[in-house]
Amino acid sequence: MRIRVPAKQTNVNRQKYSGTVRRILLLGTVSLTTLAGCSIVDIGGLTPSDAPQTVDLVARDNQMSQLGASQHPRILATYGGEYHDAQLERMVARIVGKLTATSDNPNQTYRITILNSPNINAFALPGGYIYVTRGLLALADDSAEVAAVIAHEMAHVTANHGLQRQQKEAEVALANRVVSEVLSSKTIEQQTTMRGKLNLARFSRNQELQADQIGIKMIGDAGYDPFASPRFLEAMEAWSRYRNISGATNEALDFLASHPATPRRIQLAITQARKVGAPAVGSTDRNRFLDGINGLIYGDTPDEGYIRGQTFIHPRLAIAFSVPGGFLLDNSAKAVIATGPDNMAIRFDSVALAETMTPPDYIESGWVSGLQEGTTMPLQINGLPAASAKAENGRWVFDICVIIHKNRAYRFLTAAPKGGNALTAVSHAATQSFRALSAKEVAALKPLRIRVVTVKAGDTIGSLAQRMQGTANKVDLFRIINGLPASATLSAGDRVKIIAE
Repeated sequence: MRIRVPAKQTNVNRQKYSGTVRRILLLGTVSLTTLAGCSIVDIGGLTPSDAPQTVDLVARDNQMSQLGASQHPRILATYGGEYHDAQLERMVARIVGKLTATSDNPNQTYRITILNSPNINAFALPGGYIYVTRGLLALADDSAEVAAVIAHEMAHVTANHGLQRQQKEAEVALANRVVSEVLSSKTIEQQTTMRGKLNLARFSRNQELQADQIGIKMIGDAGYDPFASPRFLEAMEAWSRYRNISGATNEALDFLASHPATPRRIQLAITQARKVGAPAVGSTDRNRFLDGINGLIYGDTPDEGYIRGQTFIHPRLAIAFSVPGGFLLDNSAKAVIATGPDNMAIRFDSVALAETMTPPDYIESGWVSGLQEGTTMPLQINGLPAASAKAENGRWVFDICVIIHKNRAYRFLTAAPKGGNALTAVSHAATQSFRALSAKEVAALKPLRIRVVTVKAGDTIGSLAQRMQGTANKVDLFRIINGLPASATLSAGDRVKIIAE
C-alpha cells in the first residue's frame, strides 16, 4: 500500500486470493506515496557514458526521440519512478556500451532507465528509450542475461518495431471506423475488429521472434554467452510457476504479458544461439554483475510498506497490524489484502479525513454499501479513536472498522460468507493489533535487498535459502534467482544471491 500520487502497479507478495472475494474487497481506492528519485543512464557512441543525461536534452528535431520522450513521464508514473544506484547504473551502462559497439547502428543513442519497480519487465520506445525494472535485474543471474534482455529491446528500436506497431494500430482503427460509419453493420464491424486484433497479435509475435534473433546475434558479437537468452526465458517460466504458487507482482506489468516465454520460443532461441556459438564459449561476466546488484532493493519500498510474515508494517505512515495465523498477506497499490481459510478475507486501506469527523460519523458517511442500521459502535484501539459496524452484500457479511490516526482513516473490511461463525474473531484479532509505531521502531525498519554471499564449507542450498527473509517458498525462490536447476549443488567459494534486510 503506497502513499499515493501517481498510479502504480499491484505488488503481490503472497498467494493469490479468491476471485469472488477479490472483486468485493477491491472496491474503493487508497490514498497513500512519494515520488522516487531520478537517474537516467545515457549510452552513446562506442563506450558507456559516466554522465547521466536527462530526457529534456533529447534532440528537438528527432521525431522518434520526441515520441519516446512524450511517453516517458507515463512510464515513470506507471512503474514507480526511477531507481538510483550508482554501481547498478555503471554495471548496466557497461553492458549497453558493449552492445552498442557491435550493433548494426553504433551511432544510435540509447537512454536506459532503471525503473523503481519490483515487477519483472523490460521494454523499448521509439527513439532509443529502453527501460528495465529493478525486479528484472534481481531475477537475472549474470551480465549475459541482462545483455540478452537489453539487446532484445535494442533490436525493437533498430527495427523500428514501435513505429510499425503504431502504424498498424492506426490502420486497424481507421478500418474499424470506416466499417462503423459507412457500412453500419454491427456483425461486420465485430468481424473486422476481431481480424484487426488477430493481425496485431500476429504482428507482435513476429516482432518478438525477430527481436530475439537480432538480440542473440548481438550479444554473441559482444562476447556474451548467446545461450543467455533462452536461459533467461527459462528463468521467466520458472518465475511464472513460482508466482502462480506464491503470488507476485501485477501480471499486466510483467515481462510475460508482452513477451510470452513459450516452449517453442525457448527452443527457437536455443536454435539461434547454436548458430552464434557453442555453449560456454561466451562470457557471462557473473562476478561483475553480482557486484553491481549487491544491495539492490527487492520487493516493496518504504513508500509501499513491508510484509513480514503475518504483519504489515508501513514506515512512512508509522503504523502496523497483524493478521491471524493461516492468513496470507498481499500488498498492492490500492490496499493490503489478507486471505484465509473458509473464503475469508481482510481488506486494509487508508484515506485522508477531515479533522472534525469522528469514526462513527465517517462510517455512516455513505461509503459503505449495505451498512446495517444501528450496528455502528465507537471504540478505542490502542489509544486511538475508532468505530466498528456490520454490513452485508448478497451472500457476504462484513465487519467494518475505522481507526483514526493523524488525520487519516485506516479502514479494515473483513469479509466472510454468510453462515460462518469466525468473522467476528478474525476481525477483532486484526483490528485490535493495529498500532502506531514509535520513531525508534520506524528507524529500525529496513527494506529487503539482494545480498551477495560467498558459499562456505558446509553450506547447502537449503541452509542458504533459510537465511532469506520476507519470502515464501524460500528454496524454490533461491534456486530461481540463482539460476540453479533441481540437480544443482553448491561448492565452497561460489557466490550466490539471497534476499535479506
